[in-house]
Amino acid sequence: MQGHEIQRTAIDAAERLPAAESGYPFGPEHQVYKVCGKVFLLLTELRGVPIITLKCEPQQAELHRVIYPSITAGYHMNKRHWITVYPGDGLSPGLIQQLVEESYQRVVRGIPASRRPAWVG
Repeated sequence: MQGHEIQRTAIDAAERLPAAESGYPFGPEHQVYKVCGKVFLLLTELRGVPIITLKCEPQQAELHRVIYPSITAGYHMNKRHWITVYPGDGLSPGLIQQLVEESYQRVVRGIPASRRPAWVG
């Protein structure tokens, strides 16, 4: 998948998630998606290459990095809990959607019960 395809797929997936909000808290070149004020998806360019960065369970992140050469430790994020997806072969829209949904769920699970919306359960 090409970089802009990855970003478009990630945006489409994020827009479908309950209470997901988009903004540009770090400037116009860094689009961020949050749920309940917590980041689950970042979209930017690195040296002109469109990338996305997502939260990921550490063991799953390691597995993704082994399977997909274009998935690396999170750029400018905690390398254990975040991954960055670059353009590359072997990526599919389904994988990108899955990564966005898993990142969102991981963030939602980390929200304290007192701040968690009713729809979370």
